Amino acid sequence: MFKKILIANRGEIALRIIRTCKELGIPTVAVYSEVDRDSLHVVFADEAVCIGPAPSNQSYLKIPNILSAALITGADAIHPGYGFLAENAEFSEICAESNIKFIGPSPDSIRKMGDKAFAKETMKKVGVPVVPGSDSVINDVDEAKKIAAEIGYPVMLKASAGGGGKGMRIVWEESEIEKAFQTAGNEAGAAFSNPALYLEKYIENPHHVEIQVLCDQHGNFFHYGERDCSIQRRHQKLIEESPSPFITEEVRQKMGEAALLGVRSVNYEGAGTVEFLVDKYQNFYFIEMNTRIQVEHPVTEMVRNLDLIKNQILVAAGLPIADKPREPRGHAIEFRINAEDPEKNFRPSPGKIEYLHFPGGFGVRIDSHVYTDYVIPPNYDSLIAKMIVWGTDRIHAIRRAKRALEEFKIEGIKTTIPFHQKVLENEKFIEGDFDTSFIDKNINN
Repeated sequence: MFKKILIANRGEIALRIIRTCKELGIPTVAVYSEVDRDSLHVVFADEAVCIGPAPSNQSYLKIPNILSAALITGADAIHPGYGFLAENAEFSEICAESNIKFIGPSPDSIRKMGDKAFAKETMKKVGVPVVPGSDSVINDVDEAKKIAAEIGYPVMLKASAGGGGKGMRIVWEESEIEKAFQTAGNEAGAAFSNPALYLEKYIENPHHVEIQVLCDQHGNFFHYGERDCSIQRRHQKLIEESPSPFITEEVRQKMGEAALLGVRSVNYEGAGTVEFLVDKYQNFYFIEMNTRIQVEHPVTEMVRNLDLIKNQILVAAGLPIADKPREPRGHAIEFRINAEDPEKNFRPSPGKIEYLHFPGGFGVRIDSHVYTDYVIPPNYDSLIAKMIVWGTDRIHAIRRAKRALEEFKIEGIKTTIPFHQKVLENEKFIEGDFDTSFIDKNINN
């Protein structure tokens, strides 16, 4: 087992990893920017090292600073969490060269499955359905126009090296493609240091369903069912649940088998998520793989009764997966509590939390790094907490969520709590009748 793990991240995911490390008896090192010195992950880690000023490109994305922190503290492993450097193959390689274990897939797997265009081609080769589009990254606008004309509009331009809605543009007709190509490329370059784009057919009003996988060095390639992530705004997930209220058991099994076909083909190691779009006829299409832990991983943990972070660490240490797949139990829903004002087009709402009360009770889990008097900086993602509820079935989970959101009190800043309460009152959501267009069609922003 590792002697010491450095967490190359911040916020709730850093604290989540620290908690699991403590339960495994592994000392931890937190890294932090100057503006994060009062964050809870800094408080609860065994050691903490400041790695630079607030801008992420001068701190959490600064590989030399993070590596130096690992070397001076004697950390022999780095957990990247999600975002920042979690899917950076170069960082993984540098860790290996420095004799530090990167807790994630190999650089080769990150390149193959983290690159959306390459991953799509890999899935096609093993017989997994994919959305029609470019076979690799597109070089210029003329190539984009040619492919779009062949597969038909609407199409979507997507960043090849990232996710989270960055570097994505829907194009409805040829006259829009030049501007979209430029803006998507610029956004991708700023977010991922890689402006490369690929193009695919835009499937209107699909469900977004993903499969959680976990693979080790001992020939175990497991999946742990699906999460439905269709409640999105501008491709940013806001509510996730498991199991999906939409797909059938037959489709569920086929998607799981398809996900494992893909990860086996590249001898994948570690935790990952294989993402699909599912149309109204329940045809599913591979869209991308996230070669890291997901924000929404607690949903799977709640219904499958396992610790994905623990298993990530065990696999990275060369040990077999501890938690084999088991039948799902009940229903779980995760709500992303963001420091945003839903009444002002979800504008970020950084500032001081003047009062905070987390909900509790059976079946309610809160993953968060904030507290009363904590000052939310304006420099990073607006996620400040995740509320995950479990119920014996979906209706029970919804009722429990309503109760928990009533107890969730944050003063001093605006949050997405009122938005979530509005969703839970919507009959279509309650009935499970929703897709990725749900918010635009049903919730007044």
